[in-house]
Amino acid sequence: MKHLLNLLAAVALLVWGTHLVRTGVLRVFGANLRRILVHSMRNRFTAALSGIGVTALVQSSTATSLMTSSFVGQGLVTLPAALAVMRGADIGTALMSVLFSADLSWLSPLFIFVGVVLFITRPSSVAGRVGRVLIGLGLMLLALQLVVAATGPLFEGPAMRELLGTLGSDVLLEITIGAALAIVAYSSLAVVLLVAAMASSNVVPLDVAMGLVLGANLGSGLLAVLTTAKSSVSVRQVTVGNLLFKLLGVAIAAPFVGLWLREVRPYISDATQFVVLYHLAFNVLVSIGFIGLTNWVARLVTRMLPVPVEPAATRRPQHLDPSALSTPTLAISNAAREALHQADVVETMLIGVLGVIRNNDLRLAQELRKLDDTVDELYSAIKYYMTKISREALGEEESRRWTDIISFTINMEQIGDIIERVIIDIEDKKIKPQRNFSEAGMAEIVELHERLVANLRLSMSVFLNGSVRDAQKLLEEKARFRDLERAYATTHLGRLSDQTALSIETSSLHIDLISDLKRINSHICSIAYPILESAGALAPTRMRESRLNSL
Repeated sequence: MKHLLNLLAAVALLVWGTHLVRTGVLRVFGANLRRILVHSMRNRFTAALSGIGVTALVQSSTATSLMTSSFVGQGLVTLPAALAVMRGADIGTALMSVLFSADLSWLSPLFIFVGVVLFITRPSSVAGRVGRVLIGLGLMLLALQLVVAATGPLFEGPAMRELLGTLGSDVLLEITIGAALAIVAYSSLAVVLLVAAMASSNVVPLDVAMGLVLGANLGSGLLAVLTTAKSSVSVRQVTVGNLLFKLLGVAIAAPFVGLWLREVRPYISDATQFVVLYHLAFNVLVSIGFIGLTNWVARLVTRMLPVPVEPAATRRPQHLDPSALSTPTLAISNAAREALHQADVVETMLIGVLGVIRNNDLRLAQELRKLDDTVDELYSAIKYYMTKISREALGEEESRRWTDIISFTINMEQIGDIIERVIIDIEDKKIKPQRNFSEAGMAEIVELHERLVANLRLSMSVFLNGSVRDAQKLLEEKARFRDLERAYATTHLGRLSDQTALSIETSSLHIDLISDLKRINSHICSIAYPILESAGALAPTRMRESRLNSL
């Protein structure tokens, strides 16, 4: 029992080290990795090369698969290009298995020591996040030593040797066990390294180890399919297509396990190197041999999983991809895109208000009020999605972005509520009593409304690009709008003094309306505060005001 616990602890440490490296690299290079993947899609070969590089960094072909799938779901890349990236990703993870199988035990204490020092002394900096990666690498190397030390005593018993002996007569069983281990460990790399360590200790025969390696490759494809099971169809197409490649590769390679063992074994005496080089050769041959089939597999997957055509009235992007939550930087990007969609709905409501005022259109008013329910639903969905993103895995800049997205969606939701109340007031105080604004009063409302729509669009640009110059311009517009609101309130009182009949009838509604428009503008302009504060361009009085607005 003690030896079994030691082995389980060593495997757990290996998986945890892989997790630390993957999350640490994504925190340091997450945004750059996304840009590399997106900009490398010119052809299948550059896409495959980017897949090799990205996977070598994040230590996981599954992470690369989820990242690429999300890009397809957002319409940033095509399905054939994404499948080409996955061909490179398989080679990348195989190269890392060769690297880690070398005798690098002397690096383990060095990586752990330096990593802990960096992580403790500078936890919130880039150096601290690099330290996290070094800790993960050190733990992986240490875990491999522990696996070798634990497997010998555990598998020396006759019962265990008899059980392992049964595997040698059933390649399908070996593949199944290897796939199951990869799914449970959430890493084919960890399983391949584990199998290599077991083979070096003569715990499993080499032919069994090769079958387990094939299963680990298949398991990584199954894992990505299971992870994206609840995602959109376009996202699932990538993982299913990648699984088809793996199934085809395993089906072709399995009958030739004996041939590889017979022909290559005399040239490679070390069992560990033999296993990891078989893993590398399998992925290189499959990736190079199948890269020309990406278009054909893409068409097949599209027929298997057709994207449903939604009615034009309900069609819209779905950016809150659950599978992206395992890659926090990507999830942040998805949430920002959905927040912009929420702002688009608010813009539709805001533009429609003027039509309700001008034309006394009750039908349009009802449609706009229903859109507020959509805004509220989007706010709830985005907020729930954001709470599921691991804040621990976010860097300093991404943590600020997390806060900005939450603040932006709150402001959009509050704007939607104000617009709904404005529409109700217009229905009750103007449309139903059949009243109208004076010509001068209507001109003032139109002027404020036009400025409001322009400011909303500017705020969306500020949220998307983080431009300090546009943020400053937005705050300047806030002051101009406030001055206009005061001036128009004064001119309205002048019309009341002149006994203008239309102004008297709509006085209460007019004052409330321009006041509500000012409140909407305040919510719009508050989006500039976080941008200016992070850039150090916010005056002390403005900083106090921004904090009050966030309460």
